[in-house]
Amino acid sequence: MSLVDFILHIDSHMVNIVNNFGLWTYLILFLIIFIETGVVILPFLPGDSLIFAAMALAANPKYDLSSIALFFIFLFAAVIGDSMNYEIGEHFGKFATENRVLSKLINKEHLDEAHAFFEKHGGKTIAIGRFIPLIRTFVPFVAGSGTMHYRKFLEFNVLGAFLWVLVCSLAGHLFGNIPAVQEHFSMIILGIVLVSLIPILITALRNRKKKAA
Repeated sequence: MSLVDFILHIDSHMVNIVNNFGLWTYLILFLIIFIETGVVILPFLPGDSLIFAAMALAANPKYDLSSIALFFIFLFAAVIGDSMNYEIGEHFGKFATENRVLSKLINKEHLDEAHAFFEKHGGKTIAIGRFIPLIRTFVPFVAGSGTMHYRKFLEFNVLGAFLWVLVCSLAGHLFGNIPAVQEHFSMIILGIVLVSLIPILITALRNRKKKAA
């Protein structure tokens, strides 16, 4: 099973996880969100689509998942993940980007985009970046590298995590079980991914224009 297949058919994979792992599903989902937000070298794991799909299943009584439990699990995973990412940036940021081996695991372009995003939006980047794949993984790392005091970071971290999980959860809970959505679930997930990548593309194009000028 490839990552692309998991993301595009996350609804069916979620059903398999629930059927095969039962209550362990909560831990598995916690770990996926935690790793996506907390490990700077793994920014490609599904976040928005996973929460959307999980909440769609929770809205269906036959899967016996608690929407409230999932909401707080995703919230804690997002907050703790970003906090760990901040700590990594604070203690190992400079070393990681200069080390010959570790620097290959950290995409410099994405890191530069996160820096540019941070410089433009300041502290709000922590909250805004939650809704942008890749950026949400690199921004805490950038903040921890010396850009922001932890207390201020934590405030935006909690706010951003709450809004991100709330929006994705409500969308999945309200729309995930609509027949038209279920029939075209893969296309909708792809659409979510593409729409969330638009800010990255805009930032990248602006940076190229600045370099060209």
